[in-house]
Amino acid sequence: MSSAWLDKSKYIFIQIVAKQKKENTAMVRITEALVRKKSEHNERLISTLEELSLHQEDIESIEHLQNWCRDLKILLLQSNLIARLENLHKLKRLEYLNVAVNNIERIENLEALESLNKLDLTLNFIGELTSIESLRGNYNLRELLLIGNPCVDYPHYRDFVVGTLPQLHNLDCQEILPSERLQAQRLRQQHRIIIVQCQADQAMARDEQRIRVAEQQSQLAAQCANLEDEEERIRAFWNSKSEHCPEIRTQIARQHRLGREKSVSKPNPLTEKPKRTPHLFAPCGRPYNINQAKLPFNFQDEPSHYSLLLEVYKHLDTSLIDVDVQPNYVRVTVKGKIFQIAYHDEVKPLESQVQRSQITGHLQLMLPKLKANELLSFKQPKQSSAGAKRASSASAGKERNSDVVDISNICAPPDLPDLI
Repeated sequence: MSSAWLDKSKYIFIQIVAKQKKENTAMVRITEALVRKKSEHNERLISTLEELSLHQEDIESIEHLQNWCRDLKILLLQSNLIARLENLHKLKRLEYLNVAVNNIERIENLEALESLNKLDLTLNFIGELTSIESLRGNYNLRELLLIGNPCVDYPHYRDFVVGTLPQLHNLDCQEILPSERLQAQRLRQQHRIIIVQCQADQAMARDEQRIRVAEQQSQLAAQCANLEDEEERIRAFWNSKSEHCPEIRTQIARQHRLGREKSVSKPNPLTEKPKRTPHLFAPCGRPYNINQAKLPFNFQDEPSHYSLLLEVYKHLDTSLIDVDVQPNYVRVTVKGKIFQIAYHDEVKPLESQVQRSQITGHLQLMLPKLKANELLSFKQPKQSSAGAKRASSASAGKERNSDVVDISNICAPPDLPDLI
């Protein structure tokens, strides 16, 4: 291998590293908002979260999860752009880790996962097969998937993995037989020599691929720089030849993300109608009655307070509900849709109560009035139960007598002729 080729490869490698550092500012990161969004099944509590799915988010690095979610048992990170296994050593209860369809090239930093039972590394770029030796201390590991990685094509690949990890029960969805395990352990050293040579050849091919891809990307960048039209630059990117490697996967994902951002930022006026903003108040300042979400409700005017029962969706997260109580109206915002109702008498906002049923999910509001209606709140003197019944029956009889004529008290005239 000539020194000129080495100098050129070193220069291009430095360019690749500089470009990656520059592009790291646009990478998708694991944020607290994203984790809480994916933990709705746990009332958005991340400290007690046991299962988390962050698949298809274009995440490029693992971070923060071991500090925020230490009780995780299942972590799904498939279909992302993760290049390295890192920042997981505090997840002592993790049983299932899925990092399939990523950019991982080496198995590392998983020794501290004491409870790890299943590891899915399907469709990555793992060429260093000897890196599985770092999993020897994971005594609870029973299932390993490496389908679709370059190391699967090495001779004696399965025998080497079975002989290196005696705790495995299944490899690539195939059960490991006792006879297969004994034979693999006996020939492990011979197989390892062959594996080391194969992965050295693969590492050289991978370095050449990095340089080749970097040259192709630099040529494509120069070609797109001469194009003024944005659509022509996008067309040139998608029409260019590419190889299956982590760098190209990252570039494709970023192009998809840019396309989605542009489509969101520039809505089509022909297909999308402008959203109508509701008027909350009349020109004179009187609040309107609005029910955008079309929620069933029951509003009662009691002597000392107003009672509002709003039938909110049962499985809606409470964080998506906002209640604003004002002296002459109350506004409830449910997932961005407004419910507003006005009342005649002023209420006390600071003394109002808002509760939500854990069974039905309905929202109950108690709004005490500033000045209670004394006429309606006048209480009758207490009576015994029997007296109350007699009084109610007497009042009911009076009501009936006031509207209906009692013909039993009318005397019939004498000597009426029979009807013919």
